[in-house]
Amino acid sequence: MNVLFVNIKELLQVRENTVGFLSGKEMGQLPTLKDAFLLVKDGLIADFGIMKECPKVDIETVDATGRMLLPSWCDSHTHLVYAGNRENEFVDRINGLSYAEIADNGGGILNSAKRLQEITESELYNQSKKRLEEIIHLGTGAVEIKSGYGLTKDAELKMLRVIKKLKENYPIEIKATFLGAHAVPAEYKNDKEGYLHMLITDILPTIEKENLADFIDVFCETGYFSVDDTQLILEAGKKHGLQGKIHVNQFNAIGGIQVGVANEVLSVDHLEVMRNEDIEDLKNTRTMPVALPSCSYFLSIPYTPARKMIDAGLPLALATDYNPGSTPSGNMNFVIATACVKMKMTPEEAINAATINGAYAMNVLDKVGSITKGKLANLILTKEINSYNFIPYSFGNHCIEKVYLKGQEFEK
Repeated sequence: MNVLFVNIKELLQVRENTVGFLSGKEMGQLPTLKDAFLLVKDGLIADFGIMKECPKVDIETVDATGRMLLPSWCDSHTHLVYAGNRENEFVDRINGLSYAEIADNGGGILNSAKRLQEITESELYNQSKKRLEEIIHLGTGAVEIKSGYGLTKDAELKMLRVIKKLKENYPIEIKATFLGAHAVPAEYKNDKEGYLHMLITDILPTIEKENLADFIDVFCETGYFSVDDTQLILEAGKKHGLQGKIHVNQFNAIGGIQVGVANEVLSVDHLEVMRNEDIEDLKNTRTMPVALPSCSYFLSIPYTPARKMIDAGLPLALATDYNPGSTPSGNMNFVIATACVKMKMTPEEAINAATINGAYAMNVLDKVGSITKGKLANLILTKEINSYNFIPYSFGNHCIEKVYLKGQEFEK
């Protein structure tokens, strides 16, 4: 947990002090140091600077000649705790069925919920830990994980307990989100109000008692949960100490951004459909817009209009949306590349969106997201590359040589 990196070709995301999120033109600024060192003590960033000022210390030393060092990715939106997979639906989409048609035929979220309800907590943990280890190797050092594939009291709590166990057993920073309002289960098909009542009165008190979640989330979308439903859930979450995060504007703009801003939610996520008024209403707020380009890629739906939003002065974070139905990948490297290729973000903007702004979007900015003294040494050591532009350029092959969590190389 004590290590000295020397001869770093370029140290990325160097911030002397912890900064808040980055907006507009700020997102295009990525401070770096060339020919640098970084000292880790007790798992924290203790010092950094140029090589001619490198201290002489008798600890493990990593020679980073030709390589770059940067803070690990902060993935603020995932559903990586799930059972089985849905590759058959992938084929259905190729054959012309829409997301909505698949859901109407018993697929989609309800398909995942049925599988999860049948699996044991131990089996669910074993499946999920493999995915967690995979994304760590791909450079993720902080991750938010949602429930929402349970849709019963027992299954939702099962998911949240698995997330808690992952948090206890792995050195990565993990935040948990209660997403019971992900879809209306079949048994409540004609009684959505009854389902919402169950979430609020039966599940939320247990979540608070067992400290199982940090946030509460709602899929605010036509055919799922309305703006009024979203308001109800957010208010209930606040009473149990859970800050809001919302799925909004994925297929339709129905006022979810406005209810989110009114409730001071931490983030509004998806945003594939953005009206001018949605952009205006996000200005001068503390709510982080989060784009999920892998989802757009996989479902062949529009991409979040990142260029328009950043040029309007907004901040933006990037996340994977890792889930079995619409984004079966937790690869943040692909997310960053896709943001550059399809959303016309610059490499600087994409790296800022995947580090500092991603950390903000799950309340871990005090711990990760930048090279700042006192923060966790959750780091990516790249392979030998010419410049950081190569990270999104090399979209099919990630540039990572090693990943460090709290200063220790992750080898599981």
